[in-house]
Order: sequence, then structure tokens, then C-alpha cells
Amino acid sequence: MDLGFGSASQRAAAGGETKGSPDETGIVRRAAVACDVVDPVADLKHALGDVPFAAVILFICPKSAAEHLLQSAMEAFAPSEVLGCTTAGEITGNGYAEGHIVAVGLPQSHFRARSVLVEDLENIDAASLIPTMIRNRNDMGADPVARDWSGEFTFLMIDGLSTREDALTAELAVGLGPVPLFGGSAGDGDNFRQTRILAKGAVHTNAAVLLQVRTSCGVKVFKTDHLVPTDRRMVVTGANPARRTVHELNAEPAAREYARILGKDPEQLTTFTFAAHPVVVKVGGQHHVRAIQRVAENGDLVFFSAIDEGLVLTLAEPMNMVEHLDTELKGLSKHAKPDTILACDCILRRLEAEEKQMTGAISRLLAQHRVVGFSTYGEQLNSMHVNQTLTGVALYPPEEEPH
Repeated sequence: MDLGFGSASQRAAAGGETKGSPDETGIVRRAAVACDVVDPVADLKHALGDVPFAAVILFICPKSAAEHLLQSAMEAFAPSEVLGCTTAGEITGNGYAEGHIVAVGLPQSHFRARSVLVEDLENIDAASLIPTMIRNRNDMGADPVARDWSGEFTFLMIDGLSTREDALTAELAVGLGPVPLFGGSAGDGDNFRQTRILAKGAVHTNAAVLLQVRTSCGVKVFKTDHLVPTDRRMVVTGANPARRTVHELNAEPAAREYARILGKDPEQLTTFTFAAHPVVVKVGGQHHVRAIQRVAENGDLVFFSAIDEGLVLTLAEPMNMVEHLDTELKGLSKHAKPDTILACDCILRRLEAEEKQMTGAISRLLAQHRVVGFSTYGEQLNSMHVNQTLTGVALYPPEEEPH
């Protein structure tokens, strides 16, 4: 699958390769460099500035030498904790980019952070995971400087090919308490072969890392999508939940029935089709996307998230993506302008923007509102794993609390 993000020169321009003055324009420090520069970590360290960090988060293109990059970053930013993941595209200070390394530094002056590594997603040890989360939160709350800080959030990065996002978020709900969680499933560009998590000094697969944060900044965790449910529905009548695969819809072969409902040729279904015509399920009074990843050779539909027999899927249609995002981001700035928005943006949103020639307009909006982050294979919000959404946290200067 060709994601079609433009030429190398266009990508470099969009990414805003960073060499030069440190980023001193806000509380959160942000930087991006092309992944093929001679010493990306040196450039990132210079751009982030010489301040102590509670944590440095890296979003790296899949072509990066992850092990070497992590070791270099740990040396450069010591004793700060360094963690991150591979992407399906990056969001730099100038919007959408590809082939970059993005660094986000959380200064100790405004942040405390603790991380938890989940090493084996097939065997989630909730009995030790939950107490660790609770202990981390209590420790940060007892910090003499941070005890009066009221902002809290948890950021999750998880192997995007593990199919274990739903299981993990369900387990984490117990340990979160009142703290909101958002996150993204690590990507592998358009390869879908292997995603990687950087945490605790090593590079992992089939793993996840949680970053628990306490801050003096105002915090608003959010989720948004631009999709409107229609009256066209289909029932999953045959599925393999473990593989996130649907064999039958309405007792008909899945891909063929989906195409029939769309009025399209089943042989012409593409990733762009799925991005433009997603299906949603209703949970707790709200609709959540169950995005289709691809058509299997046998005509099954392979999904990005949990699927099961008996689910009623509703076809959704998109609103204008640029207009909707403009409204949503302005909403986050209604009472105060965020210092930074750390975001996880579904790969299907990027594909739709590319297909509809909206990439430039979306990038300008992201840059205008100081959005930084990565494109994902899925997103998380509290106890839910979702698709085709933008999830994130808006961080506000302490004197400008959001309402």
C-alpha cells in the first residue's frame, strides 16, 4: 500500500528539519529531524535546549535504527527517562511528515513522570501492573514540589500489531482511578510487519509502555472524529475475534456484502475506501469506529480493533475533515490557548486527507495549534481502543487553566 505522502523534498519541508536555536517558545519542548541525518540525537538535544526533563518522548520513523537511537538518546538526556515508539507517520511542528524523528521534552519545572513497561501483551500481569500504577501516582503526589500540582494524565504507547489493545485498556481501567488516559498504537509505516516500543533502556515488540504524568499545567484529554452514522447497518454473522477478522456480514461473504452496501465492486475495495466509508458500533450511547484494515485473500475483512459475532455495524460518512478539525481545535483554545497538544492521529485520517488533497490544509491547522505527535494503527481513550480518531492531551500554561 502506497501512502502517497509526496516527494522526499516535500516531506522534508513539511517536517521542519531542526538544526539551530533551542525551542524556547513554550513550556513543553518540541523538535523534529529527518531520520537520515548524521547525528539526529545531537540535533534534537540542541533543539530541545539544555534543561532537565522529567521525560523525553520519541516518535520515530520505522526506518530508524531504533536500538542505536535509544542508546544515544539515553546518554544525551541522562538522567531523564527516554521512551517512545515507531510510527505510521509523524506530526512535527509543521504538521504531517514522514521519515522523521520527533522529540517531546517534558521539563522538570512543570512535570513529574513515571513509566510502566508491559513486556508481554499475551500475558498481562494485572496483579503487579495495577499496584505499580497506584504507587507511581502516590509517589508523584508526595513530591515536595509537585504535591500542589493538580494536572494528571496517562499516555499509552502499544504495539500496533499485537491485537491486544482492547485487553490492555480494559485491565488498566482499574488502576487509572480519576486520571484520564489517551494513547496510540505504534506503527510500521505502510509495511504492517513489526512495530517497536522504546522503554526502560531497550526496544520491545509485543509490548506497551505507560507514561504517568503529574503537571502544573492545565490538562484536557480529548477524542474527536468527523464521522456521522447513517441508517445503513450490517450484522456480523461470522467472525474470528482473536484475529479481528469478519467472515460474514448479514450471512453473506464479508467483503462482498460491504461492497454491495456501498454500491461498489468488491474487487475494487482499497484502504482509501475503508477510510472514506468506515463502520461504527454504538457503545454506552456513543458511536466508536471499528476500522477495516484490509481485505484478506479469501474475502474476509480484517479489522484494526475488536470485532465479534452479533455486533451491529453502522456505516458512517465523513464530514469535511478540515472544517471539522478547525472547529475542534478552536474549541480546545476557547478559554485558553494550549502550550502544546500531544496527539495520536489514526493512519486512516492521514490517508483520507491525502486522498481528498487536504494534507496541506490539515498540516497548517496542526501547526497553528501547536500539535505534535504521530500517526497510529489505532488510538486509546480511557478503557476504549478506537480507530479513525484523533486522541490527545491539550496542555495549558498554569495561569491559563482550561474550562
